[in-house]
Amino acid sequence: MDKNNAITNHFLTKKYSLEDKTSWNNFVKSAKNATFLFQRDFMDYHSDRFEDYSLLVYKDEKLVAVLPANISGSELHSHQGLSYGGLVLAEKTTFEETFQIIKSLLSFLKQEDVEVLKLKLLPKIYHIMPSDEIDYLLFLLKAKLIRRDITSCVLNENVLKINSSNRLRGIKKGEKNELQVREGGKFKAFWNEVLEPNLKQIHNQKPVHSLEEITLLQSRFPKNIKQFNVFKNDQIVAGTTIFETATVAHAQYISANEMGRQTGGLDFLFNNLLQHYSNKKYFDFGISNEAQGMKVNKGLLNWKESFGGRTIAHDFYEIETGNHQLLNDIFL
Repeated sequence: MDKNNAITNHFLTKKYSLEDKTSWNNFVKSAKNATFLFQRDFMDYHSDRFEDYSLLVYKDEKLVAVLPANISGSELHSHQGLSYGGLVLAEKTTFEETFQIIKSLLSFLKQEDVEVLKLKLLPKIYHIMPSDEIDYLLFLLKAKLIRRDITSCVLNENVLKINSSNRLRGIKKGEKNELQVREGGKFKAFWNEVLEPNLKQIHNQKPVHSLEEITLLQSRFPKNIKQFNVFKNDQIVAGTTIFETATVAHAQYISANEMGRQTGGLDFLFNNLLQHYSNKKYFDFGISNEAQGMKVNKGLLNWKESFGGRTIAHDFYEIETGNHQLLNDIFL
């Protein structure tokens, strides 16, 4: 058997290579549990930071699954440059096929001397169709839950009314100050005048994406990456970067400067955005965790919940690749 392949009952797993780019991208576009973040033009913008070890699984030479991943030592990670990950499946994939895919994938990794697969799942709000096969198989594989984050989402089919006096005052303050929300790909002012200074002052950190990186990504995915800025008298005071998928509008970055805080910039902005994105199934404010999920930023969480956001979980698992043998006899 070719050391770079593993065949299990007509299912073959192999490592991704550049020649697979077109088939990978086409598969992701039609998958039931994927977003544009899994496109190679998104994943590969920071290829210098990670050793890519993405996998493709075939059934009788037809591509049936992909796993965005990178390797570190003897551990394979759901790609650490992405907010979420998981095994990407085709719309028509059945449970039994998923079972065979997982078995082939873990057998391949064991053969390659990869001892552990660290898998972060795609939150279910991003699924186009039910896709919980992996959840059940993780149970059978005795996978260990190693981290859980919480994110706050508004379900647009059942929107909770904003009843926080602080939020309502902030919205009125924004109206009184004649703030304006402008949509466009203008990242420079937000990054240089709001986001980066704010993160440095409060957390002594930088954004995950540099100005050059987010500009590049937006040029590649103009329909998915949007920038909304808030202005007072043509001076930027707040903003947010939105990642749009088929079901979700996700606030990737949220920030306001001192004037924005004084004039209700973020309250005014998100009151507008919730109306703007009422056509999406979910509006996702993002996680409120720190310390690898062990701590919750209470103030941040309360702010998101005051807009009607409610909690869903974002799970991270650790799987011993040798445990693929636990799947040998699961069917009656």
